[in-house]
Amino acid sequence: MREIVALDTTDKTAERSVFLAGGITNCPDWQVEMVHLLSDTDLVLFNPRRPYFPMGEIGAARGQIEWEFNHLERADCILFWFPCETLCPIVLYELGRWAHSEKTIFVGVHPQYQRREDVRVQIEFARPEVAVMDSLKRLSLQVKTWQRMRLK
Repeated sequence: MREIVALDTTDKTAERSVFLAGGITNCPDWQVEMVHLLSDTDLVLFNPRRPYFPMGEIGAARGQIEWEFNHLERADCILFWFPCETLCPIVLYELGRWAHSEKTIFVGVHPQYQRREDVRVQIEFARPEVAVMDSLKRLSLQVKTWQRMRLK
């Protein structure tokens, strides 16, 4: 497993890649747990959460958004996680965008997330083949199953 953190770049490799889409601001660092859960794979993980975000720096938000936009496009699949601490409006937008594409998506929603039922129902309509998970562990198992199926 390799982790590429915003704003790092890398050339596209033959390795399968997963974008970790989900809350960053005002929520726990769930990405570190997901990186750990997927550490026994040979996946490349695109992690938008960086150690330090320069809030007052002009152009910082644009650079972050551009990195995320490009790496969402590059990723072979996108893993969405909705933590209970925040609504994650940008992640809801990204889910809506990618749910109507051909890209493989995995969706997880914390059991106490405010809009849990909305996410579940929207996914049921847009991508009925996608099972919405209620834990990071179960979400990671879906990704591992996908990776094994892609190796066959």
